Amino acid sequence: MTTSRDPEAVIETVRERVDPDPGERAALEAAVDSLVERTEAALADLDVEASVLQVGSTARGTWVSGDRDIDVFVQFDPELPRADLERLGLQVGRDVLPDGHTEFAEHPYVTGEFRGFAVDLVPCYAVPDATQIQSAVDRTPFHNAYLKARLDEELAGAVRLFKQFLKGIGSYGSDLRTEGYSGYIAELLVLEYGGFRETLQAASEWHPPVHLDPAEHGTRSFDDPLVVVDPTDPERNVAAVVSNAHVARLTHHARQFLTDPGVDFFFPPARSPMDEDAARRAIQERDTTPLAVVFDPPDLVADQLYPQLRRSLAGLVRGLENAGFDVLRSETWARDRAVLFVELSVADLPAIERHEGPPVHAQPHAERFYETYVDSEAIGPFIDGDRYVVERPREITSAEQFVAERLTTVALGAQIEPVLEDGFVLHSGTDVAVLAEGFGPELAAYFHPTP
Repeated sequence: MTTSRDPEAVIETVRERVDPDPGERAALEAAVDSLVERTEAALADLDVEASVLQVGSTARGTWVSGDRDIDVFVQFDPELPRADLERLGLQVGRDVLPDGHTEFAEHPYVTGEFRGFAVDLVPCYAVPDATQIQSAVDRTPFHNAYLKARLDEELAGAVRLFKQFLKGIGSYGSDLRTEGYSGYIAELLVLEYGGFRETLQAASEWHPPVHLDPAEHGTRSFDDPLVVVDPTDPERNVAAVVSNAHVARLTHHARQFLTDPGVDFFFPPARSPMDEDAARRAIQERDTTPLAVVFDPPDLVADQLYPQLRRSLAGLVRGLENAGFDVLRSETWARDRAVLFVELSVADLPAIERHEGPPVHAQPHAERFYETYVDSEAIGPFIDGDRYVVERPREITSAEQFVAERLTTVALGAQIEPVLEDGFVLHSGTDVAVLAEGFGPELAAYFHPTP
């Protein structure tokens, strides 16, 4: 980590890279003005009453230089049927962004490019307040209004620093693949603590569960490691998606930066992907048995796919451990293929297993156990202490055999299970190194982990 003992010098260096320059700001403003005009014209052509609103970080001045995203919301009457909202929203989106395409969240919207900016044109309902939303995106204008009223240029600059810090440590992104911090959470944290360094100081001292209630709703509790009660909706924890690991990661890196600040916290050197030879050496040096289940993932967006993959991985790990195998660590990845990766410190077991029965005095259970095994292939029954014990043949003696024969019997994600039933490829031991073609960065992060 490249460091500098002067935190202000580090911050100024980073500001030069994250603060949009006047030309970038002017280009954004011109693009937004034109998009709003085009959207209003499209609505007029359809003879539909709706308001047009720019939202998101570019509307609040908290966007990081180079992040060229514009969010335009079209707010329709709450009485409009959902089907009409979707139809009209898509029509307006296609008129404004004729080369765009349809994306799907809670309802469809149009995304495309305009003057070098990535644009999302999203329909929503103009509800009276965020507690009366009809779709999740209806909250966004209230988030926008709350923050615009409170973020001055100094705090907006602190947000940009904090966002880049989160990106640098790998914790930025509230999608279900990352399970990290959204831009909205970053803004609320900086607003709550009053600045960039103040936010890091607070995070360095976090003791989960951490509970923040910016608008002092005080109406309910949440069972999450980080709670930031939505100031516009007391029933919602904005930070519900943030995992334990990302709460801990921010605490770790905040402490490190405050102790020894450096630009690399914000802009870390790129990690080299691991090639096949390096992966093979790493496996040999660790003297463990990795297993990789490789398959074609179902056609799902990342926010649907990754919960399914994690559920499947947890089911596989639990099945292996219940069968007596010692799992050291596990991970799941997805690109064109998906991988359930499990590393075992114990991957082979003896041909027999110990099976304890009830205490001899516990009739009738003891008699039933004895009768079950007295004429079986098991060794015993014999008495150890006060209970019956047998040593019986083990059905599965290797983790590789377990995966090959029992994978589809463990608790898998509902949409992963049929894919695995159709077939998968199993790599074991040093053969796992072939994953370097396609998953080199993931293998590098796995075999050389950092906080």
